[in-house]
Amino acid sequence: MVIAGEPSWDVAVDAHAGAHAGAHMDTAVDADELHRRHAPSQPAFTLVHTHCRIVWDIAAGLLAAGAAPQADAGLVRTGALLHDIGVYRLYDDAGQLDHAQYVRHGVLGHELLAADGLPETVCRFASCHTGVGLTRADIAAGDLPLPPGDYVAQTVEERLVMYADKFHSKSRPSSFLTVEAYRDYVRRFGADKVARFDELTAEFGVPDLAALADRHGMTVRGG
Repeated sequence: MVIAGEPSWDVAVDAHAGAHAGAHMDTAVDADELHRRHAPSQPAFTLVHTHCRIVWDIAAGLLAAGAAPQADAGLVRTGALLHDIGVYRLYDDAGQLDHAQYVRHGVLGHELLAADGLPETVCRFASCHTGVGLTRADIAAGDLPLPPGDYVAQTVEERLVMYADKFHSKSRPSSFLTVEAYRDYVRRFGADKVARFDELTAEFGVPDLAALADRHGMTVRGG
C-alpha cells in the first residue's frame, strides 16, 4: 500500500520555532517515512500523522515564545513527530481502532521504534507521553493492560512533548483543547494529575490556540 504524504506546512513551523528548530539533535530521523511505513491505511496515516505534526507545531510555538530555552529542539521535533506512532498497532484488519486498548499505544510505539533501531531517547517519547504520566501505582490501581513500570516524562524535551500533546485531540472532529478543558478531563484521574498539569503549564506557558486553530482549520474546545 502506498501512503500519500500530507501537504507540507512544517517548513513554516520550523521557521516559527526560530533558532531552536533543528538544534542539537541529528535530524537524520525521517519521521514521515516511518509513519508511511507503519500506517495500516491512508485514513490511519492522516489521523495520526496530522496529530503528530500539530503537536510539533504546538511545541515549536512554545519554544519560540521562550519556553524551555535549554531544550534540544531537534529532539523535541523528532519526539513530537513520533510520539503517537504506536497507535497504528491498534488498528485491526477492518481498519477499526481498538479504543479499549488505547492506553497501550505508548508502549507499543516504544517497541516499534526500538525495533526500527531508534535510540532510547527517542523511544521514550512514545511510552512516556500518556496523560501527564502513568506510574506503577496508576497501573495497579486502574488494572491497566500495561507492563508494571513508571511511564513518566523525565527530561525537559519529554515533558514539553507530553504537555503539547494535551492541547490537541484526535477524536473526530479533531480539535484543540484549552487549559480549562484538559484540567476538566484529567480531574477524573485524581487531584494529583490536575496538579501535575498545572506544574507543566507553569513551566511551559500556554500555546496560542486561536492561531493554531486558524492555521489548521480546527475549533477550540473550552472547559
